[in-house]
Amino acid sequence: MSADFKARLIAEAEAIGFDRVRLCRPDAVGHVAADLAGFLDKGYHGQMSWLERRSEWRGDPSALWPEARTVIMLGESYTPEHDPREILSQSDKGAISVYAQNRDYHDTVKKRLKRLARWLIAQEGGEVKVFVDTAPVPEKPLGEASGLGWQGKHTNLVSRELGSWFFIGSVFTTLELPVDAPEVDHCGSCRACLDICPTGAFPAPYKIDARRCISYLTIEHHGPVDPELRPLMGNRIYGCDDCLAACPWNKFAVEAREIRYHARGDLLAPDLEELAALDDAGFRAFFSGSPIKRIGRDRFVRNVLYAIGNSGQPRFLPRARALCADEDATVRDAAEWAVKRLEDAG
Repeated sequence: MSADFKARLIAEAEAIGFDRVRLCRPDAVGHVAADLAGFLDKGYHGQMSWLERRSEWRGDPSALWPEARTVIMLGESYTPEHDPREILSQSDKGAISVYAQNRDYHDTVKKRLKRLARWLIAQEGGEVKVFVDTAPVPEKPLGEASGLGWQGKHTNLVSRELGSWFFIGSVFTTLELPVDAPEVDHCGSCRACLDICPTGAFPAPYKIDARRCISYLTIEHHGPVDPELRPLMGNRIYGCDDCLAACPWNKFAVEAREIRYHARGDLLAPDLEELAALDDAGFRAFFSGSPIKRIGRDRFVRNVLYAIGNSGQPRFLPRARALCADEDATVRDAAEWAVKRLEDAG
């Protein structure tokens, strides 16, 4: 396939809405299997047992679809208009990760991937499969192998053009297209992302222990969170952006073009008491179309109660006491903890 067609492919992807396009072979990430095995052996995945399933695919994307010859890696910016760390000083408000402050990005990115895939088939034929965080695909290593970015010390992908704030999607195709050179590491001696982590979730640069990561704890972890970690969570109620926001490469990032990635006004600094008052129906309605909806009301209110316990705000006591009688045992545990914290603080 010619370089001319590749240029047309990139132009089409950018017209569809992607900000960066790079290509690699499916077998270009030979180190991933050993890295994943080490991660799992140490138990760093916590309750994410799905990482163990299909680990042969996660470790070797060429095994996921042996007929594939090229992986088209695409990045789409969701850079915020504001500094996401400002909310951390407002103890009566909840901090929600930037990516979850509006519509679920999976839907938007997948629609774009399908448009690009249809264009590719119409132009050159072949077969395609599209993925956006929905299959056992090692997206970040493929992103590095393609030149989309490099995996920084916080283990997330970093781009010289997009910083840390971008979604990743991939199109696997049976077409053999010209590939790009891998990106090299540009972190240097910088430790900003490691040093800012509130819970010390990085046992070493380029290594993460998800069991201590606030994003994991607020989204993936079922049941009560270790009492030792609860005070360190502050007012973070869904995800954590600290390591992303600290990256110096963000100075080159461009603001998200897609309006659906811009924050909803009511999710920029939501009041903790109002969020704690949500029942299941209210939670589903308030977070309709949001990625937050998938964790369910009970886990979300658990997170809110930890933030209430960390707030030092006596006005939250009535709400926390009321939730001590909640039907969910984890919510009751969180409420009792919050009440004690607030009473001790008072």
